[in-house]
Amino acid sequence: MTTGTTEIVTKLPGFTRGIDFYGNLAFIGLSQVRESATFSGIPLVEELNESERMCGVCAVDIRNGQIVAFLRFEGIVQEIFAVTVLPGIVHPDLINEPDETLDSSFVLPDEALADVPRKLRPSES
Repeated sequence: MTTGTTEIVTKLPGFTRGIDFYGNLAFIGLSQVRESATFSGIPLVEELNESERMCGVCAVDIRNGQIVAFLRFEGIVQEIFAVTVLPGIVHPDLINEPDETLDSSFVLPDEALADVPRKLRPSES
C-alpha cells in the first residue's frame, strides 16, 4: 500500500550509490564519503566518523531490513558507482589490474575461502 510516507528500513555505513535487486535482496553499493563542502551537514557525515564509513556492497533483505552480507573494499578502492546483479555468474572478473591491486582491494573472510576454486586461492605461506 502506498502511503506517501518515508520509512527508514536500515542504515548503512557508507554513502549509497547504486542498487540492484534479486529476489528478496537489495544489493546496495556504498562509497566512503570524505568530509568536504559538498557532503558537509548530511546525516551520514554527522553520525559516522571517517573510519566508520565503508566502501563495498551490502546485501539487505528487503522484507525486514537486515544486512545479510557485506563485501568490504579497502585500500585504493573508495567509491562504488553502480551495482548490477549477475545471475548465474559464479566468478566474475573484478579488476583487470596487476595482482597487487586486487590483493589489497577487498577483504574476504577466511571461512569464505572454501568457496574459491583452489587454482584461484592465494598461495599458502
